[in-house]
Amino acid sequence: MNSNSLKLINIGNLLTYNSKKNFMVSERGLEIIVIDGKIIEIGKNLNNADQIYDCENNLVTPGFVDCHTHPVFFNDRSNEFEMRVAGNTYEQIAANGGGINNSVNSLRDSDYNELKQRVIRRMNDFLKFGTTTLEAKSGYGLDLESELKSLAILDEVNSEQIIDIIPTFMGAHAVPKEYNDKPDDYVDHLCKVIIPAVAKQGIAKYNDVFCEKGYFDIHQSEKIFLTGLDYGLLPRIHTDEFENIGGAELASAMKCVSADHLMCVNDSDIMKMVDANVKAVLLPGTTFFLGQHKYAPYKKLKDSGLEVAIATDYNPGSCNIQSMTFIITLSLIYMGFDINDAIFSSTYMPSKILNIHETTGSIEEGKNADIIVWDLKKPIDIPYNFSKNSIKTVIKSGKILF
Repeated sequence: MNSNSLKLINIGNLLTYNSKKNFMVSERGLEIIVIDGKIIEIGKNLNNADQIYDCENNLVTPGFVDCHTHPVFFNDRSNEFEMRVAGNTYEQIAANGGGINNSVNSLRDSDYNELKQRVIRRMNDFLKFGTTTLEAKSGYGLDLESELKSLAILDEVNSEQIIDIIPTFMGAHAVPKEYNDKPDDYVDHLCKVIIPAVAKQGIAKYNDVFCEKGYFDIHQSEKIFLTGLDYGLLPRIHTDEFENIGGAELASAMKCVSADHLMCVNDSDIMKMVDANVKAVLLPGTTFFLGQHKYAPYKKLKDSGLEVAIATDYNPGSCNIQSMTFIITLSLIYMGFDINDAIFSSTYMPSKILNIHETTGSIEEGKNADIIVWDLKKPIDIPYNFSKNSIKTVIKSGKILF
């Protein structure tokens, strides 16, 4: 056969979304043939390939798709974590010079190549945790040069490394210090200067806004979204994390690709999101890492018919978590997911949000061979064993990484 062919044998349990059946399927005793990074055939007693990989009757799932991350930062913020566990809130820390603007200073001053190397190391860690595709945001530059630098690094890392990165512009992550008393001026600068330049750069696909009290209000967020749309950037929104200021309703009016966080979403906003086909991205790691107790109302969202993904929200301040396994664990314990829903919401559903579901997010013929082979037998063993990395092998685009 083709010299780039790979055959997976002795699959104990193949758990994946099946787009023809429109639900998760669990099948035993199958084999998979991969050629040139694509899944060519799934079945039993398949032809041989040049390379044989024995799954040893273990569980096999798609690689994770993490649709909400903030990996372009220079320094960590462990000092803020220490402040939080001493009793300070996220909002109090931000008001005293911490938070997002704390990361802005170090990113603006960072050397391009050193920042890039740090991003590469984070991408390698994502792969070790089974994430084979992720969305990644800018948003720690908050000026023209640094936002373009962040997006350029994401583009280079995506081109040079095996992991797939979907880039998002998030200049509306916070109001930078130089605009502290004039946030509307910063919004004008975003709309007149930075967004046009980001569009000209041609890297970012999405335009994300943190629509929350103390960040960007409804009117500012709407202006940023409308400008982004004028320049071909699709809207996504962080909202209803700390309180409801109408962000989910705005997401529906703007037909955002997704509304993310949603701990404080209300019933009326949920139904508007359903009607507008706005998808939900839930981020339980942030609630956990901030020491809060109000998780997004997954069961209510699901019962409404809303499509739901889960993601890490990996960032240096409010969620230093890269493991989708741990996010799945939190989703089961605190939000009422069952394990099949959690796997669906961390593989196929996020790929649908990112509009890459035709090629990514499930183990099906014709799709990219992004596969996790676990050192486990049953899906429920994934969260049960969250405290150790139970991944035996990660296969990305048909290549066995480890």
